[in-house]
Amino acid sequence: MIFELDNVELYFNNTRILHGIYLKGETGIVTSILGQNGCGKSSLMNIAFGNLQPKYKLVRINNTPILKPLYKTGLVKFLPQYNFIPKSMKLSYAFNLFKIDWNDFIMNFEPFENYKNSRLKELSGGERRIVETYIILKSESKIVFLDEPFSHIAPLHIEKIKQLIILEKAHKIMIISDHMYKHVIDCSDDIYLLKNGTTKKIGNLSELEDYKYLSEGTL
Repeated sequence: MIFELDNVELYFNNTRILHGIYLKGETGIVTSILGQNGCGKSSLMNIAFGNLQPKYKLVRINNTPILKPLYKTGLVKFLPQYNFIPKSMKLSYAFNLFKIDWNDFIMNFEPFENYKNSRLKELSGGERRIVETYIILKSESKIVFLDEPFSHIAPLHIEKIKQLIILEKAHKIMIISDHMYKHVIDCSDDIYLLKNGTTKKIGNLSELEDYKYLSEGTL
């Protein structure tokens, strides 16, 4: 499957935020969006998902235009920056609701073994992020958008999340964005840099320095 987002123009208060956008994702490939804080990465994710309406946009699946919001197609799951599972919900209920196997989760994240009947509000911010990221990654879908999947998570668990992203890409389109660029680069196949409101496909990592996203000598 091939997903394309094209011809995006987004304005806030008559100020153009995004323009000339092109983004492509394919099954079996992790596509990432890098860019400075405030450049519009989250807005682009929300436009792609369908819950932010720009002035213009074109979404295509396998070269066929999709006219309704992508989330209405049943093809996509989205991890937003904010917590999307109610804090009063028990983990056991959340896993049942999304049809996710608890035992498989524990095999990857053993410290959660005794949390099955805990409520989300009893977890730390990082623990809650792990649960929500795992649920989105493992839920049935064809396309996954991950906005800041590595934020507030302990390094050991970040490595597990990266492994899951690479595992799940075999049968899903993966599109990720995070300010923790080293982790993003580690698991990416294709990289787009969002700069000055438009996307640039990165052919060589040194271009991230050329475009001043990274300081010279960082890589």
